[in-house]
Amino acid sequence: MAERSDKPSTTLAPGQWSFTRWKTIGQLEALEVQHPLFEAAITLQGAHLVHFSHSNEKNWLWLSDLARFQPGRAIRGGIPVCWPWFGDPARNPPAIRAHVKTPSAHGFARTALWQLEDVSESAHEVEISLSLNAGDEFHEVWEGHALALITFHFSLRGCQIALTTTNLAHAPMALSQALHTYLPTPDITRTRLLGLGNSQYIDTLKDWNYATQDGPVYFMGETDRIYESGDVLVATTPERRTKLIGFGSDSTVVWNPGPEKAQRLSDFPDTGWRNMLCVETANAAGDYRVLNIGQSHTLGVLIERG
Repeated sequence: MAERSDKPSTTLAPGQWSFTRWKTIGQLEALEVQHPLFEAAITLQGAHLVHFSHSNEKNWLWLSDLARFQPGRAIRGGIPVCWPWFGDPARNPPAIRAHVKTPSAHGFARTALWQLEDVSESAHEVEISLSLNAGDEFHEVWEGHALALITFHFSLRGCQIALTTTNLAHAPMALSQALHTYLPTPDITRTRLLGLGNSQYIDTLKDWNYATQDGPVYFMGETDRIYESGDVLVATTPERRTKLIGFGSDSTVVWNPGPEKAQRLSDFPDTGWRNMLCVETANAAGDYRVLNIGQSHTLGVLIERG
């Protein structure tokens, strides 16, 4: 979890914030943070973090040059919130499939409009919370009722995201989910991911068969794996080392579309696969979670320099 400063932060109403302001990105309403120590931007659609960096630095996240900020359209890059199911519904456990009424992947949270709950600022940090009350409004695609609360904590140490789901339905609820973090690299072939050695994983490109990771993960082409691990990870590129510390997670998704799939993806440059990788803090495959009535679960990740 992110460290807190000794000084208490102050909660302020809109218009009284010192470092946070409303901004329009494309056609989407967003919150922009311009702090002396760091910068960030979050769209209300999808509760989607599209930028975080220390001041006067490059974005710590990869964002497609072709990303379109339009209502109802998922943003390519940043950190999409995949919720209340992850991936293809047909590949999810029966308890999740029973409540999904659409073949669309990754749930509806990433295109839904979230509500601002709170902005809290201090000289050292900014915290922003958004909520999504998912009930009857989504009955055409999902049978359930849950409250999702996401909190972004920005500081000089890095960026922490915590996504808390509370089951508001009158029956147990199963969910899979992921914080789908896109990271930049100048060269995917000189990039490796540390921390998954000896972990078992599902290789979705090889008929969902299991394999065991031997040493670091290297990227030689299309990669799409679900690792049975929630350990601390370090992504090493020719430019930087990024550490990802997950919590509430025992699974990690590692993805790069490779050259062929990149040409079929929407809002994705044909050569974009060379400059990105996804390391997703997840509750996926056998790591899906079941919440009893009124029960909550928090999935989160702290992203810092390795």
